[in-house]
Amino acid sequence: MTTDEAAPHDLESAVAVVGMSGRFPGAPDLDAYWANLRDGVCSLSAFTEKELLADGADAAELRNPAYVAAQGRLADADRFEADLFGFSRTEAAALDPQHRVLLETAWSALEDAGYAPLTAPSAAAAAGPPRTGVYVGGSPTEHALAAGTDPALAASIGALQVRILTDREFLAPWISYRLGLDGPSMTVQTACSTSLTAVHLAVQALLLGECDAALAGGVAIGSVRRQGYVHYQGGIFSPDGRCRPFDEKAAGTVPGSGVGVLVLRRLEDALADGDPVRAVIRGTAVTNDGSGKVGFTAPGVAGQTAAITEAWAAAGLEPSAAQYVEAHGTGTELGDRIELEAAGAAFAGGADGRIGIGSVKSNIGHADAAAGAASLIKTILMLEHATLAPTVDVTSPVAGLRESPLRLVTEAQTWPSRAGLPRLAGVTSVGIGGTNVHVVVQEAPERGAPAPIAAHPLVLPLSARTASRLSALAGRLAARLRSTDAPSVPLADVAHTLRTGRVGMPVRAYVVAADAREAADRLTALAEGRRDTTTDPLGEAWLRGGEVSWPDLGGDVRRVSLPTYPFAGESHGSLTLRGPATPEPQAPHEPHEPARSGLEARVAELVTEALDLTGAADLTQTYFEAGGDSLTAVHLAGRLRDELGVDVPIQLFLEPVTLKDMTHRIVDMKENGHADGALDALLAEFEAES
Repeated sequence: MTTDEAAPHDLESAVAVVGMSGRFPGAPDLDAYWANLRDGVCSLSAFTEKELLADGADAAELRNPAYVAAQGRLADADRFEADLFGFSRTEAAALDPQHRVLLETAWSALEDAGYAPLTAPSAAAAAGPPRTGVYVGGSPTEHALAAGTDPALAASIGALQVRILTDREFLAPWISYRLGLDGPSMTVQTACSTSLTAVHLAVQALLLGECDAALAGGVAIGSVRRQGYVHYQGGIFSPDGRCRPFDEKAAGTVPGSGVGVLVLRRLEDALADGDPVRAVIRGTAVTNDGSGKVGFTAPGVAGQTAAITEAWAAAGLEPSAAQYVEAHGTGTELGDRIELEAAGAAFAGGADGRIGIGSVKSNIGHADAAAGAASLIKTILMLEHATLAPTVDVTSPVAGLRESPLRLVTEAQTWPSRAGLPRLAGVTSVGIGGTNVHVVVQEAPERGAPAPIAAHPLVLPLSARTASRLSALAGRLAARLRSTDAPSVPLADVAHTLRTGRVGMPVRAYVVAADAREAADRLTALAEGRRDTTTDPLGEAWLRGGEVSWPDLGGDVRRVSLPTYPFAGESHGSLTLRGPATPEPQAPHEPHEPARSGLEARVAELVTEALDLTGAADLTQTYFEAGGDSLTAVHLAGRLRDELGVDVPIQLFLEPVTLKDMTHRIVDMKENGHADGALDALLAEFEAES
């Protein structure tokens, strides 16, 4: 079958991207990301010596002439809405920033797809319970390394808990657990190609019927601190803090951070369920270079070429049908040269210079495990806006492009349509160790006009965790309804998405409007704190906090992509290997047994700390009412034994007594010499497991 024959018909194995979310340097959301890409903005940061020293940099290292004070930094990566995801303050502080940011991004991606994050998408024709899979990966982090080498943290919450909260192998399971997703849950690791490999695995799982929807992507936050790097001659990092892929002056890449998550469904299911299809994945492939390269870290031509040709074959298309290729494009001499050779061979059927090529690393640096997601999301945004975004800081494209089917895109330009074929692109990601991934992406099919619904006032419900977040959400939604950069959407679709695609939160509001303009005006008034006197019985029920049985809107209502929850959690910090804050010195323990009042205060302090309580008033709760569990009980018992010399039976924590009474009983045990001979064995068993 030729490309012309295959393109319109061979969609049985196609997968829809129905939602996506991401944060990248200079871009807290995808609207800002697209604006930066379209306008050719380099979002790499250059730091002052004062900024670096304040974040713990070594003054001697800064004096090194080869030190480059630049990075693709993700702002506010230490902030987290811990309560929303069920983490205590103690757990949130130990939780790796990668986990925190990825959880919030997964939430936003599901909202972007029009699904409430705690209600997984379902397949219209699913034979059994619908399942949502999770396929993600992350990078090594300073926080995880610092946590793993901090004996005080292990003593406080336990070695196993430290590992669960910081190790990247638990990135996927935490998402599945906190969002209630019971499909396959896999943490993927293929170095720099991790997140695009995750997309490939998610696509395969959907096509095999292993899940009905999937979250796929990756995260890379090596450190939340501002930091640069030391440039070594012959190394992979740029000497001047800029990345210039496929330029004669290319001399290396720049470390970057980022996170990107996409929501995928089988195309036929997405269309049947009225999902907001943002793009279509036509084919994917993964290869490895094996030993066919000059060294373990070097890329290989044959493996990359095979990944490209196999992905287009899986799509039922010829590579020459591509109009654009988003390359791995690290800006290293060897990497760029080999990638151009591989791509040139794969796309050889195209006319010279007909296929555009570019790399987002010129904008944000190398986002490591999130690099593939950054590239795929960029490509989807270009398809949506029918615009090719430029590769920046390039002045002299390499000579190898002159007789190639590829041309470097260096300025924003319209992505032309063509008769009989949709817009098509390829996305490549290459990992150290040789794992190559290529994904074929097609613009979304046009949605037919919905059946008209008679205009009448509709209730648009909103909710958030705080009043300030509710105002921010209302303002964003008003801006979306007024936007000329995004297609207009029927107000019935907006109402349907807000009613069924959001989790109800404590602070609530609503507006009543008959059309988009009126809705935008009323939302603006809400955002500015102006009172709206228009009321509705269903809206009032929503305000009271109950579940509302929203009436059928009639007609062909669909989910639409709307502004997602405006996360603005507090900072929970990040562990560091450099200059950690020194705790205030504690008074030495007296060699004799403390007085009862002092012992009681110390026991209460340990209980309060273990359960993350705020003060003595919380001691009126039982252990389980205060959020305790068996894992915390084991570690609290261990601290009571190690620090106060009292052996507490685990059964005490299970009894329905207040924490204050429990504290009194623990003091009595100490004074009366009671012990639990089984505790040592229990602790030893737990420590062996961790």
